[in-house]
Amino acid sequence: MVEFKFTAQKNNGQTISGTLSADNSGEAKKKINLLAEKNQLKILSTERKSTFLYKAARGKEKPIRGEQKAFNKKEVEEALTRLGYTNFSVNKKLLDFDAKPPVQEIVTFVKISAELLEQKLAYGEVLTLLINDTQNTTLRNTLRDINNDLKKGADSQATFLKYQNVFGKFTAYMLGLASKSGNMTEIYKATAKFLERRQEFRKNLRSALITPLVTVFVLFLAVVFYVAYIFPETAKLFVRFGIDLPPMTAFTLTMSDFMVENPWLITAFFVVPPIAFFYYSKTTKGAYLIDKYMLKLPMIGQLIHKTLIEVFCRVFYTLYSGSAESIEPIRIAAEATGNKYFEDRVKNVSIPLMIKKGIGVTDAFEAAGVFTDTALSRFHSGEESGTIKNTALQLANYYEAETVYKLKNLIETIQIFIAMFIMIVMILLTLVSAETATVRPKTPGTVSNTHTELNVT
Repeated sequence: MVEFKFTAQKNNGQTISGTLSADNSGEAKKKINLLAEKNQLKILSTERKSTFLYKAARGKEKPIRGEQKAFNKKEVEEALTRLGYTNFSVNKKLLDFDAKPPVQEIVTFVKISAELLEQKLAYGEVLTLLINDTQNTTLRNTLRDINNDLKKGADSQATFLKYQNVFGKFTAYMLGLASKSGNMTEIYKATAKFLERRQEFRKNLRSALITPLVTVFVLFLAVVFYVAYIFPETAKLFVRFGIDLPPMTAFTLTMSDFMVENPWLITAFFVVPPIAFFYYSKTTKGAYLIDKYMLKLPMIGQLIHKTLIEVFCRVFYTLYSGSAESIEPIRIAAEATGNKYFEDRVKNVSIPLMIKKGIGVTDAFEAAGVFTDTALSRFHSGEESGTIKNTALQLANYYEAETVYKLKNLIETIQIFIAMFIMIVMILLTLVSAETATVRPKTPGTVSNTHTELNVT
C-alpha cells in the first residue's frame, strides 16, 4: 500500500488537503483525480509518503540517527524541532522500499499479542512492548505507525488494512476487526492459529512437492551433461572407425547430437513453459483455473481441499455470532482460504442463494460444490441443533488432524517414488555404458565366411 497527500483548491479559492491509500501509485493518482472531478477541485500538488533519514542532536548530547516516514522533509524537521532538537540534518532515503517481514515474525507478533491481551494488558501497552522488542525493521516501523494512528483516534480496521502488504490481507482484516470487537483476545488467538496452520501446511507441501522436484531437476541436469558431453567422446570414437553401434548406444548418440545442435530449442522447451505458467497464474482467470484443477490432483488435491475447508471453518467459527449475521463471516472465511475457485463458489453461489432466496447455510454450501459430504453432513446437524458455530470448530480440528497425518504419509510415498525414479534412471545409464563397453572393433585381416576353392593342377 502507498499513501498520498494531496492539496487542492475549491472553486471559491479555499485550499484543502487530504490523504488516501491505494495498492500502488497509479491507483492512488486515479483516486485523487476521481475525487477532484467529483467535487470540482483543482489539484495543486500530490506527495507520496516516503522514508527520511535524520541525524539530530540536542545541546551537547550525543547525536542520534533514525528514520521517519513523512510526506515531505519539512514535516520531519518540524517534528524534530518540537522534540527540542536544534541541530539536525534530514535527507530522503534513496532506496525506499520495505521488504515484507518473514511469516514467522508476523506469527510471533500475533501470538505474543494474544498472550499479553489474555493477561489483561491494554492494547497500547502491548504495541509499545512489541515495538521495542521486534527485530525486523519493516514490522517495527509498521507497528509504530499503527500505534501512532490509533492514538490519534483512527479507525482500527482502516489503519490495519493500510498495511495489508505487510501483514497480508486476511491478517490485517482480522487484527483491525479485533480492536473493534468485544472479543479481541479470541480473535488474536484464532488468527495466530490460522497463520501457524497455513505456515505448517506450506512447509509440509514444500517437502512433499518442491524438494522432490528439485531432486529430479538436478538429476535431469546430470543426465543431460552425461548424454551431451561425456558419452559422445566414447561413442563417436567408434563411429570414426566405422564400427556398427548397438541400438541403445546409437539412439543415445542421436539424442546427444540433437541436444548439441539445438541448445536454444532445448532450453526454451524447459524454460518457457514455467515462465508462461507463472505469468498466467497471476491473471484472474489463470488463478481461478489453477486453483480449481489443483483440487483435482491425485493424492495432493484431496489434502489441499480438506485444508481449505479447515481454514474456512476455523475463520467462520471465530467470526460467527448468530444466523442473523452469517453472511459477512462466510465471505471473510472464503477469502481466508486463499483459493480463488473456492472463494468464487462461496461468494457467487452460496451467499446470493442465502440473500436472495433465504435458503439455509447447508443447502447454500451444497450448491457451491466445494464442500465435502462430511462437512455438509456436520453443518446440517449443527444447523438443525443450533450449534453451527461449535460444529465449524469441530470440523476444523477434525480436518487438521486428518491432513497432518495424511500429509506425512504422502511425503513418505513421494520420497519412495523419487528414489525408484532415480534408481531407474541410474540403471538406464548403466545399461547404456555397459552396452558401449561391449563394442569391439573388427579384427584386422579377418577372413570372410565365403570359402574360395583353389584349383590345384
